[in-house]
Amino acid sequence: MIKFEELIKSLILPLVAYPNDVEIIDKSADEDNLEYQVNVNPNDLGRVIGKGGTLARAIRTVLYAGASKEGKKIHLDIDSKKSN
Repeated sequence: MIKFEELIKSLILPLVAYPNDVEIIDKSADEDNLEYQVNVNPNDLGRVIGKGGTLARAIRTVLYAGASKEGKKIHLDIDSKKSN
């Protein structure tokens, strides 16, 4: 069984300059439809999304492949942390 939160973390952390600001929130309604929200430092948002969204697409492709292998669907939102 794939631990998707750990997989997301292993894909995102090497890309960011502020790893302590990475926050992964599980918003899944059930076990077959997974949904995760990733918040990063505003300065890291471009690094995680990539030029034209290429990195975000690649991250999602890896997650989709893992989820489909287990008969699940997954959705990933990437956003920056809002400063208070």
